[in-house]
Amino acid sequence: MPTSSTLQETINAIYRSESRRILATLIRLLGDFDLAEDALHDAFRAAMEQWPSEGVPANPRAWLVSAGRFKAIDRMRKNARTSTPLEAVAETAMAGRTEDPSEMDEKSVEDDRLRLIFTCCHPALSPEARSALTLREVCGLTTEEIARAFLTAPTTVAQRIVRAKNKIRDAHIPYEVPEAAELPERLNAVLQIVYLVFNEGYSATSGSELTRADLSQEAIRLGRLLAELLPEAECLGLLGLMLINESRRSARATLEGDMVLLNDQDRSLWNADLIREGVGSVEKAADNGRVGPYTLQAAIAAVHAEAPTAAATDWAQIVALYDLLLGLEPSPVVKLNRAVAVAMKDGPAAGLALMESINRDGQLGDYQWLYSAQADLYRRLGEAGKAEAAYRKALNLTQQEPEKRFLEKRIRECRFAGSPNDH
Repeated sequence: MPTSSTLQETINAIYRSESRRILATLIRLLGDFDLAEDALHDAFRAAMEQWPSEGVPANPRAWLVSAGRFKAIDRMRKNARTSTPLEAVAETAMAGRTEDPSEMDEKSVEDDRLRLIFTCCHPALSPEARSALTLREVCGLTTEEIARAFLTAPTTVAQRIVRAKNKIRDAHIPYEVPEAAELPERLNAVLQIVYLVFNEGYSATSGSELTRADLSQEAIRLGRLLAELLPEAECLGLLGLMLINESRRSARATLEGDMVLLNDQDRSLWNADLIREGVGSVEKAADNGRVGPYTLQAAIAAVHAEAPTAAATDWAQIVALYDLLLGLEPSPVVKLNRAVAVAMKDGPAAGLALMESINRDGQLGDYQWLYSAQADLYRRLGEAGKAEAAYRKALNLTQQEPEKRFLEKRIRECRFAGSPNDH
């Protein structure tokens, strides 16, 4: 019999790895987000009470789904007499009683998660509500974490989530993957959210860690499911983009947690299997039809991944790919990334000229990466004073501890380089 501390660790581990899958299935069985969340917590509470004497079941996920559903049914039965809406929900839950959770295979569980993400990304919801609801329900982020990711007040995020759930309930939005005919037009919103989840895991917006592997891995898992469900170019392109970026995770920070820029990374630490899978996905995307923004971004990532050294990077090809991407997505961030590539191809002065143009437009005034990119180019030109000023602007805009340490180090280097005693 496991000790209480060992059992607690086991239950905590199951919660981390399985809770979002269990929640997705409970939402399908119960037909209501809030009831499913209550049922999830009731199930884990029951596990804490029963597993010390009964032992951990052979299939913990199925046990927890079953426990959560029956506790929800019991609760609804008690309240059904005074609440007509709960009567309808209770009927939905009772209708699913014939399904034995122990017989749920992996595919049915993953189908539940796909249903959940398509529901959270339904076009009837606002883009802000889709993002907040998906991060909360599919990925399990707290309201505070979502608020930090969007630089929004937690109360605003909480209101968006509540309104989204109410909209799903009141509009009878179906909990299902759309039919094949509807799938392409619904897909873009889903891809946007999957990439948002990946980016929050790949480069966390705040906190002490540079990355959150759990979120990146969740996004890649969803990306694989979507690519299998609908192997269109942009599904394959997004999957390839995430896989190639994820391949660099081990090289992106030192053992002490300090960030390492792409050109300075130890490429022997890059995950060759992920690169191989990612490049293969990009090639399938390119062969599969009209190339979109995700496929072009993935192609750029593939050029980086296939270069044996930073010096061997084909910057001319990367600039050409950014030219194509600008034609599809003329955003200021894409312009900035292209300017960085031009600086690598034609020299820092050429890149700075493009960045000054972006700066004059004022669309990236609060974007830390504009200032850090400018600072790097000033540093390469030997203009330490301008570099330090730009690094300080970037520092004032970042909430990420590893990024702060990196920028503070750069500022010290610029100050030393610009010191009269150094000349």
